[in-house]
Amino acid sequence: MPSFRLGSRSGLPAAAAALVLLLAPHRDASAQEEDSLASGVDLQFHGFVSQGFIYTTDNDYLAHSERGSFELTEVGFNASAELTDRLRVGMQLFARDLGPIGDYRATMDWFNLDYRWKDWLGLRAGRVKIPFGLFNDISDIDAARHPVLLPQSIYPLQNRDFLLAQTGVELYGYIDLACRGALSYRVYGGTIFPDVEIPPQVLELTIPYVAGARLMWETPLPGLRIGGSALAGRVEYDVLLDPALPVLDVDNPQILWVASTDYMRGDLYLAAEYSRWYGKVESSDPMLFPEGEITSERTYAMASYRFAPLIHPGAYYSLLFPDTRDRSGRESVQHDAALTARFDLNLHWLLKLEAHYMNGTAGVSPELNGGRPREELTRNWFVFLAKTSAYF
Repeated sequence: MPSFRLGSRSGLPAAAAALVLLLAPHRDASAQEEDSLASGVDLQFHGFVSQGFIYTTDNDYLAHSERGSFELTEVGFNASAELTDRLRVGMQLFARDLGPIGDYRATMDWFNLDYRWKDWLGLRAGRVKIPFGLFNDISDIDAARHPVLLPQSIYPLQNRDFLLAQTGVELYGYIDLACRGALSYRVYGGTIFPDVEIPPQVLELTIPYVAGARLMWETPLPGLRIGGSALAGRVEYDVLLDPALPVLDVDNPQILWVASTDYMRGDLYLAAEYSRWYGKVESSDPMLFPEGEITSERTYAMASYRFAPLIHPGAYYSLLFPDTRDRSGRESVQHDAALTARFDLNLHWLLKLEAHYMNGTAGVSPELNGGRPREELTRNWFVFLAKTSAYF
């Protein structure tokens, strides 16, 4: 899915006000517990604040990073209530600043009503997280992963507003297969309302539908999972290239899939995924707006090991080819070798230090680099990040 620049920094007061309003009924833990007991509802509040720093030796990446940037901020607050043994509701308010994206503007990240009829069948409705790959539906939870940046070949931060959640329904379940392990599934359908700033030539952008599924098999070997995810969607644009020309209808159908496996044994965690994203452009006037199709290839392998309660190092190698038909040139590939040191300072506070060696510029934004094309940017470069998060 495409990504566009969000909002403006004027969103900071709105984000602060929204968080204050949500936190107002919280008061203290004892008052919350008394209210929950009195109403018979299990009400829970959680939140997190993350601040990061990014520096690159060459090429501005995600933010204006060649000078070093603190534009790596995330704030979230979520509330959930278990209304009955089978019915649950929840929501999350989220604000971020990532270079030109977010600008601290508060948005409703997700919200849903969840009814679990049986272990093998449940229903969610609302703005529901998209289960794509191993990490997409937990990508907003810094404490749930060891790296600062998930492998950007499959989990690009710029596309978070398109790929995190869809508004619609989802069926899910967990099926015990006895000696053959277990299956977990999620099947969904709906739409995405992209609250983004679009280019001036685009008069309207809509996503009429998105549908997909994820199936994971917990194998008889303890800790080993194998599965796959698929997503199909359609983006539609009304484009006006020139006032003297007619408005063009542009359709962009897309199909994304990823094969996943991970293994956990004690303090060791291993994961690997391979993905292809297919997109097609269809125009009402191919002479004015050319048609075409493209398939990208994306993969990574990851490992981490918790040596002690405090220290949790890890590493991954990620590879991106934006166009499988063109694999030559620095602009056509991005190799990413990352090392991470995660320190769980206490139950509510963590620190991460991370270094990336990058070869290629396929994941770099020309707009962040003064409009310079990717083939003119530095081929070999480094990224250094530091991030601290507190959560409750």
